[in-house]
Amino acid sequence: MTVREVYITTLKIMGTVKVDDIIAATGGKVICSSSDAFTGVSIDSRTIKEGELFIAIKGRRFDGHDFLHEALKRGSGAIVSFPPAEPIRGKTIIQVKDTLKALQDIAHHRRLMRDIPVIGITGSNGKTTTKELIATILSTRYRVLKNTGNLNNHIGLPLSLTRISDADEIIVLEMGASAPGEIKELCEIAMPHYGVLTNISHAHLEGFKDIETVRKTKLELLERVVVAVVNADDSFLMEGIFASRFKGEVIRYGIKNYAEIHVTDIELHEKGSTFLLHTDEGRSIEVHPKLSGMFNIYNILAAASIGHLFHIDLEYIKNAIDSFEAVPMRLEIKELDGIMVISDVYNANPASMEEAIKEIIRLKKGRAIAVLGDMLELGSYGEEAHRRLGRWMSELPLDIFIAVGPLMSLAASEFSGSVYALQNALEARELLKSICKAGDTVLIKGSRGIGMEKVMEA
Repeated sequence: MTVREVYITTLKIMGTVKVDDIIAATGGKVICSSSDAFTGVSIDSRTIKEGELFIAIKGRRFDGHDFLHEALKRGSGAIVSFPPAEPIRGKTIIQVKDTLKALQDIAHHRRLMRDIPVIGITGSNGKTTTKELIATILSTRYRVLKNTGNLNNHIGLPLSLTRISDADEIIVLEMGASAPGEIKELCEIAMPHYGVLTNISHAHLEGFKDIETVRKTKLELLERVVVAVVNADDSFLMEGIFASRFKGEVIRYGIKNYAEIHVTDIELHEKGSTFLLHTDEGRSIEVHPKLSGMFNIYNILAAASIGHLFHIDLEYIKNAIDSFEAVPMRLEIKELDGIMVISDVYNANPASMEEAIKEIIRLKKGRAIAVLGDMLELGSYGEEAHRRLGRWMSELPLDIFIAVGPLMSLAASEFSGSVYALQNALEARELLKSICKAGDTVLIKGSRGIGMEKVMEA
């Protein structure tokens, strides 16, 4: 191959974005031109790479147009809503009416160019871990494109889709929502064939009227997919699926209720677990995941269901599960100076908080110390949720409760044991340093906005 042929092949693998495709997708106008293709798409002037296209998205707190010149120091071009005051030599500038819609239209256009399976994953908890598990299992046989991190919203998902290349064989996309209609919007962009519904619980209620609206929004996924993989043990979710009269195929996974993909003989260890994984064909295999917690078994079951659906051999599914490492900041268990620390600081809602607290009670050997930050985005349900948490914890063998933030102080007021109510994570860090001793088991958890990872510095 010539140098040029190698270059062109590399661009195809990376996911080249052509100017002609951008114009076809967005109806935009080329203001000036220096190249007819880009090596990728970026919305961040700080991380854009040479050869990439910058899309100047305008948000509530920022405007990408303010960073246009910085982005073009490395990037090869930009999509803007209004052109720069002066021409920029050696760069391609494309003008559109709405840059965010342009990003979404480009993603949709690129999706339509590849006739390959797309899997959409939604639910209140476990989306990111389930997505990573599914991608790990499918990667044993296919080349998989997935969201980077938890880029799962109306910006992150299309940004991930722009990376699709000729080599990709399956797309796995986490889909998040903070208001009604958002899952439907993401489905219109990605057009998934397969859907995974993990569970429904009180999460992100600030943008919803009630828990029924949360369920209705998550079930928007069923309007697009032809196969739904669902948690058979979530009765509220299953009621919604039956009520929706979904006409596609339903594959259930679970532990308690009947399910095509299920587990038995569960043994929870200090780190990880052991269980028998069964399929609807009567086959079974012993699995030894490193992931801790009963809730992670459900995430594993969801991923195994997709693997089975795509004809991944059970032995390969087992090996992928056994080798999988925990997603950073999600129920990581560490030993520090004789203290067991359970760090689950990425986010928090009532259901995930309850599961994490169950883990500290299960694992405690000496004192159990729970350092809990506010559960945010619960709207009007926030006060009740925190007070209920405090009352529920009072019935548990929890030795010390360190409450962080104004909402969690409400839980502290309901807690009957030893409790400290603090303003922020830095105060909690200093207190924890002063009271912790070898043999303690410590849980650190809270919503991302509280910055509970700062407590870990103790």
